[in-house]
Amino acid sequence: MSELTIVVLRIGFVVALWVFVIAVLLVLRNDLFGTTVVTRASKPDPRREQRPSADPAAAAALRTDPAVTATTLVVTAGPLRGTTLTLGSTPVLIGRAPECTLVLDDDYASNRHARVFQRDGQWWVEDLGSTNGTTLSGKKIEGTVPFKSGARVRIGRTEVELRRGPR
Repeated sequence: MSELTIVVLRIGFVVALWVFVIAVLLVLRNDLFGTTVVTRASKPDPRREQRPSADPAAAAALRTDPAVTATTLVVTAGPLRGTTLTLGSTPVLIGRAPECTLVLDDDYASNRHARVFQRDGQWWVEDLGSTNGTTLSGKKIEGTVPFKSGARVRIGRTEVELRRGPR
């Protein structure tokens, strides 16, 4: 081999080695600083006072129906066990993405895994096309299904339960 070929091979090897080192450093940086966990305090908003219904039958149904009076979402299993979210009119987004309401640090959860919301006086849970699926009381769900008080939703290692809050 000529001397020029050997110099070119040496320079190519050094460049390839530096590209490998930089790639490893980028992967390490993403693993260490990739997910930002946002802590949110759940304080009741005084501007959102619920006015009593004009219809007494509707007001009585709201007081007695456990599906409607369920006002908290409690993490019963997983790394965030004991976390309680007060439910309101805005949907609760569950997943690994920092913009989610309940941010999970779980390899089996998708970025936007599931959503809990209220519609027509009833709570619903919706799987948002997650990779590993969402189960409701042990049964895999697809799409949107009713979420009754006391039922448990499992997302990866995390399990959440819909509960009635204090009246």
